[in-house]
Amino acid sequence: MDIQEKIEKLRKEIELNSYLYYVEDNPKLEDYEYDKLFRELEALEKEHPELITPDSPTQRVGGISEKFEAVPHKNRLYSLENSNDENELKKWYERVLKDLNPGASGQMSLFGTQSMDNTAGDIKIPLACEYKIDGLAVALTYKEGKFVQGLTRGDGIIGEDITNNLKTIKSIPLKLFEPVDVEVRGEIYMPVSSFEKLNKKQEELGQKTFANPRNAAAGSIRQLDPKITSERDLSIWVYGGIFEGKDAPKSHSLTMKKLKELGFKTNKITVVDGVEGAIKCIQKIDEERKGLDFATDGVVIKVDDIHSQNELGFTSRVPKWATAYKFPPEALWTTLKRIDFQVGRTGVITPVAILEPINLAGSVVSRASLYNFDEIKRLEIMPRDRVLVKKAAEIIPKVLKAEKTDDSKPFKMPENCPSCGAKLIEKENEVGLWCPNKDCPDVLKGKIEYFVSKYAMDIEGFGESLIAQLIDRNMVKTWADLYALSLLDFMQLDLIKEKSATNLINALELSKNCKLNKFINALGIRLVGKESADILTQYFKTIDEIKAASLEDLSSIDGIGEKMAKNIYEFFKDEDNLKAIEKGLSLGIKPENIYTISDNLKLKGKSFVITGTLNEFSRDKAQEILKSLGAKTPSSVSRNTDYVIAGENPGSKLEKAKSLGVPVLSEEEFKNLIEQ
Repeated sequence: MDIQEKIEKLRKEIELNSYLYYVEDNPKLEDYEYDKLFRELEALEKEHPELITPDSPTQRVGGISEKFEAVPHKNRLYSLENSNDENELKKWYERVLKDLNPGASGQMSLFGTQSMDNTAGDIKIPLACEYKIDGLAVALTYKEGKFVQGLTRGDGIIGEDITNNLKTIKSIPLKLFEPVDVEVRGEIYMPVSSFEKLNKKQEELGQKTFANPRNAAAGSIRQLDPKITSERDLSIWVYGGIFEGKDAPKSHSLTMKKLKELGFKTNKITVVDGVEGAIKCIQKIDEERKGLDFATDGVVIKVDDIHSQNELGFTSRVPKWATAYKFPPEALWTTLKRIDFQVGRTGVITPVAILEPINLAGSVVSRASLYNFDEIKRLEIMPRDRVLVKKAAEIIPKVLKAEKTDDSKPFKMPENCPSCGAKLIEKENEVGLWCPNKDCPDVLKGKIEYFVSKYAMDIEGFGESLIAQLIDRNMVKTWADLYALSLLDFMQLDLIKEKSATNLINALELSKNCKLNKFINALGIRLVGKESADILTQYFKTIDEIKAASLEDLSSIDGIGEKMAKNIYEFFKDEDNLKAIEKGLSLGIKPENIYTISDNLKLKGKSFVITGTLNEFSRDKAQEILKSLGAKTPSSVSRNTDYVIAGENPGSKLEKAKSLGVPVLSEEEFKNLIEQ
């Protein structure tokens, strides 16, 4: 293979994995593997600059999805050069010194404050060090202190408009403490604790789990429905801002101070003198990161002085004044003792690797998820194999590969449920094995844990330990039995005194006046989550109407797929499920439908798309009003759209509506319509 062929092969491999990472949010390579390919391509292109093409991955950043409106960035977003060890970091610093040429006359002012010895090489430029957050980069635009638009990084030149989704993230201020114009850069992330809860929920639903918090955050922020985004507990660390005018901060550290004063959640920043100071800071952060509730895979080092940044400038894809020091991936070999099996609330069986304990990335690891039985086949893994384990994004233990030993034993698929002993089954068109026993203790525990959870009935005080006691003592057989428990029943449990028992009774009582969509979600119908429950309650006024719906009725609803419709239909034909619902209602549960509480469904069947910012309504509130009148609120304009509601700063949806001849309503016209 000649050099050009090798370069082309590397480009194709990098482009494919860039697409999987940036667009599909489904990477197949670990970061360090991707970086290795990229650096190999960079080295070959450096040796053969005549072979560099404008469309080479080294000349651009990221990728664009077709799900959202494409919007040009006012100020380009760049990627970062990587420094994988101290020597590479020092070489970057030497290039900075050389490009700034501090020894030349009149150049010393570029550095702002600095300390120096007698030689230019001893000059210590102030450097800003901060956590490298493993999330999704966004650019937020504020006009006169109001949040008007949010874009993904995209390819750095054009981003995706995800403004409505970003508005659901509480750590992003909609209005600043001062009426300033500023473009803010930040990283959307998912806390570790929230990531673990989300994956547990996905496993229970028998759905695909996320590989790491970065994937979970990216997949959540790019949902077409902002309500799904709002459920995912996302946050942001702001790491930069572009102010204009003579009052703009003179350094990166002062910029971050100003952003914090305006109301942003800013990344932790430490200003040090020179590269040796940066190395000490990296060592400190390497220790700190093991106890953080967010994923960080390195440290970003920036020249602090803005004037110096401007002098240094950019290459075609990275700023010369910044570098990302990436922590080496920590992976260790250990022995796979055995493969255990867990039972989720839907009965799905999940394999778990039980390991000889190892100290990995600051914690003792003795278990790793194998996700599903296809993963076991892919790894060709067997008990007593030697396995290479790492933490995906320094959080979730993951088996990377397996090697056979003299003690390796063939893997046997389980035949019986590890909790109740029932014969496991395979479902048609489904991957994996299932426990069919409705009375399986682990299935029941999972169902009740889901029923009381925040996005279901939101009943405080019912933790895993309490639920396990109730089931182990045969005090509950279904979720409905919770409402029949007395104060004395709770006081029989371990560590529950009268005050705690009273709080539990009060929490149950409070939950009885609930919303129908939350109640439907709490029932735990397979494949039906919060959004699907929301759709059902737009079409059916009461639980009785849903129970009476035919399979054809359910299948015809937009957003309810064939499999989901079948699950809903079968759930409400099951006698045990109907008895539990009847018991719950008889014990005082009163689900209220927030969408169809009246017969005023004059917009039933009509489709409305909202674009731009409304002054008197949030996007969610406007959609809720429309849905309460029977309307649909899709996110994109098509020939089936009846009206587009245009607020301030509308995007390309308005132009598309005009080109298709779709009627456009102003906010005032929208108000008049709903008042009528």
